Amino acid sequence: MSKGATLFILLGLFLAGGVYSFWKQKMSKSMITLVAIGSVMSLAAGLMRL
Repeated sequence: MSKGATLFILLGLFLAGGVYSFWKQKMSKSMITLVAIGSVMSLAAGLMRL
């Protein structure tokens, strides 16, 4: 497992935690959507690099 894949997966999980936090704080839906897209893209990039 390369360092790049690990970093992308950790970034995706970090952003997923941000999505959960923003959801609990009732922040704007557009901000939640933007962070969620970033999280999914980071996780996908990490999984593809495996």
